[in-house]
Amino acid sequence: MKSKSKDDRKYMSSVKVGPKGQIVIPKEVRDMFGIESGDTLIILADAQKGIAIERMSVFSKIADAIFRGKGKEIYPEHSEEDSLTFANEIKKISDSEEEKE
Repeated sequence: MKSKSKDDRKYMSSVKVGPKGQIVIPKEVRDMFGIESGDTLIILADAQKGIAIERMSVFSKIADAIFRGKGKEIYPEHSEEDSLTFANEIKKISDSEEEKE
């Protein structure tokens, strides 16, 4: 099942999980978000809220803003400590990915 809105800003599809736990991100979605082969994506999972997938570059910008003291502007409902913990985890993932390259 695929569903695309008239203005190309929304898309819905189903994907199957393969035997190794892999999914294929549909081409339309990759094009919509500029996701290319070799890009690093971050997966956030919350047992109550669900799963979110985003490009590493987006989270790197968020982490940089938190490190610049803008944590309350970005996540007003979280403590400064929680925001810094989040930013540090993003930095660790980013550093790990850079080491692989």
